[in-house]
Amino acid sequence: MTKRALISVSDKTGIVEFAKQLKEVGFEIISTGGTSKALQEAGVEVIGISDVTNFPEILDGRVKTLHPSVHGGLLARHDDPDHKQQIEAHNIQPIELVCVNLYPFQQTIAKADVTVEDAIENIDIGGPTMLRSAAKNHEYVTVVVDPSDYETVIAEYKAEGKTTFATRRALAAKVFRHTAAYDSVISQYMTELVGEKQPESVTYTYDLQQSLRYGENPHQQAAFYKKPLGSTFSIANATQLHGKELSYNNINDANAALQIVKEFEGPAAVAVKHNNPCGVGTGASIFEAFSKAYEADSTSIFGGIIALNGEVDVETAKKLHEIFLEIIIAPSFSQEALDVLTSKKNLRLLTIPFSDNNVAEKVMTSVEGGLLVQDADMYSLEDANITVPTKRQPTDEEWEALKLGWKVVKHVKSNAIVVTDRQMTLGVGAGQMNRVGSAKIALEQAGEKAKGAALASDAFFPMGDTVEVAAKAGITAIIQTGGSIRDEDSIKAADEAGIAMVFTGVRHFKH
Repeated sequence: MTKRALISVSDKTGIVEFAKQLKEVGFEIISTGGTSKALQEAGVEVIGISDVTNFPEILDGRVKTLHPSVHGGLLARHDDPDHKQQIEAHNIQPIELVCVNLYPFQQTIAKADVTVEDAIENIDIGGPTMLRSAAKNHEYVTVVVDPSDYETVIAEYKAEGKTTFATRRALAAKVFRHTAAYDSVISQYMTELVGEKQPESVTYTYDLQQSLRYGENPHQQAAFYKKPLGSTFSIANATQLHGKELSYNNINDANAALQIVKEFEGPAAVAVKHNNPCGVGTGASIFEAFSKAYEADSTSIFGGIIALNGEVDVETAKKLHEIFLEIIIAPSFSQEALDVLTSKKNLRLLTIPFSDNNVAEKVMTSVEGGLLVQDADMYSLEDANITVPTKRQPTDEEWEALKLGWKVVKHVKSNAIVVTDRQMTLGVGAGQMNRVGSAKIALEQAGEKAKGAALASDAFFPMGDTVEVAAKAGITAIIQTGGSIRDEDSIKAADEAGIAMVFTGVRHFKH
């Protein structure tokens, strides 16, 4: 009996050549709709799906392959006498190969002007059903969903007259990944459409972006996956202009730098080491902003990740060139800046469109056996219910410093303390088990610059000791959450030291 292949694809890349080669190795081809037309126009003889089902396509093509003559041919076990008897009784011929890819749902919903009706019409029903039938029966059926596999399939047919079981099983596994990802995008779209905030189950899909040399440490395998239709303001959508391949830690730290620099509207520069900011600077220009970030911690910036929210000009590039850095991220680089920076072979230069930096994706953290999902922390000082419980109000200059500190402290690992003036960080205390410990680290780093500076905390002070330490260092303004049962201790300590203290009513834990 002649071997049969069923071909129905939306992505017609390489399909004509694949079909011609299938004909050469003895297949007759069943096809549908636009695929059938494309093959016939290319001179490939095809059998129409209606000739197999003896039933016309109906409902504007919504129903054409959902038929026993198709799925009986796909699901019959070739070595089962009962199956063989049944399909022969119903005049069903086995289908040995299926080549299907699906309606472009993801591409459809990516369009700015897409309607719900268009989106729903691009939910494929027959395609996934055929793929799943063929993949389930992969002991006998070869199923191809990816044009990159056409060459392998043809090579095996030419060599052996069939595909190997190992290949069929690998292709079946790819099919189930493909249909799962397809359904995941649909389920996310529909869930957002109805406004469901915490569905009873969640399924996320990501596409392989890059196989990494290793993870956090050389003994850990790792890979980088990209979210379909994710924010363009992301490392996953960055354009790399120069430098060696990104590592696991590079990607993680670069993401941290991006999340901080997006807080600023005016020129800003952020230096990150080990997921914490080591220096943040602002100014009238990108050059001034980076100069401040460098001055904030000229030691820790060595080997760091730099994110800038404006074009890198040649003056800034020359200053960047003086330091050993892993990555520089910016919206753009002038050609003169590129000429300077690309002289360093390994320095990675990335561009990212900053126009999309207001997208708030869900934050997901894996735990053993589960997944934590939460909203991104987009809460700004403008959203907060600001109160000043101390006798003294902040001066205008102190307010500027407090605002900068508040923008930075929410991106520092808790417990977090940040000391700032109105243009730059002066000290950062991160990840300590008690708040006084973080304060001491930040204040020690700030040194004499702490006199007259502002201090920001990611959460409230459980007692007055942090204020007392800040006062001894010369801090004149503090911004913190407030809300402790011992707020009065902190207020009293601030008043005694002449410190202006601001309560925001909002904490910014980052674990």
